[in-house]
Amino acid sequence: MFRIFPHHRYVCTRHQYWIGPPDINHLGPHLEIFPDIVAAQRRHLRLVRRHGWAAAYDAVLTAFMICAHLWEQDPDDNPGMALNQAVWNVRSFVFIPKNAERETFSASRLFAAIYPEAISIAVLLGSPAWRRLAAGDDEQLSRFTAAIGWRLGDPFYQPRGERDPIAHWIEQDCWRPPSAPPTTFAAAPGHRRPGHLDTTVTRANRERHDKAVLWFSRKRRPGQVILHHRTVHPVVIREWSTPMEQFAGAIWQSQRTTDRFRAAT
Repeated sequence: MFRIFPHHRYVCTRHQYWIGPPDINHLGPHLEIFPDIVAAQRRHLRLVRRHGWAAAYDAVLTAFMICAHLWEQDPDDNPGMALNQAVWNVRSFVFIPKNAERETFSASRLFAAIYPEAISIAVLLGSPAWRRLAAGDDEQLSRFTAAIGWRLGDPFYQPRGERDPIAHWIEQDCWRPPSAPPTTFAAAPGHRRPGHLDTTVTRANRERHDKAVLWFSRKRRPGQVILHHRTVHPVVIREWSTPMEQFAGAIWQSQRTTDRFRAAT
């Protein structure tokens, strides 16, 4: 029996297991010791009911991307994020213990580590009212930045002219319509039957996974794993994004400002 989970299902709240986003064949971790992750799924569903699946899809993926960028930053350069980084590190070491990466590594588990905070800011990113404030004048923007800073644990947050994915979203994306998924299940050949679904792990998939395990065990950079994962591609490269030759360039661009906040630095 096949079951295709919708974009807004990341946790089985009944059994308290992490179930998404899709990754190589690994059972998701049990979340008994992280009830905040289970609670975040319920907030996610409320976001969908309030603003619709399209707005929620864009907001949650954007929030994942933002949190991944913030996880990558040096705490000395961005001390307001130090507490969240510490929380994310604790969760990631529970899900993927050091020296056990070969048995436990999965990019999906790193998404789980930032899920509560991502949903917290996605509530703002998916709201038309908050998006209008973000795109508004300085007074309106200050209301938005105070709200998102509080949700990120940084009450003094102000948009920066460089390496700030929130500032990039305010400048480039908040006033545009949400980005849609790159494809839909109905568009796939033979979508009326589940027989076309291939659940096997191909040799190429396994080789990519093994390389990722080796890289992660040596460098332990969770934010980079999330930013390179196909799940966030639709918000790293949007329809209006400046074309880049390599995906690493698109990741760099997704935290860059060129106008509104660049002028202030």
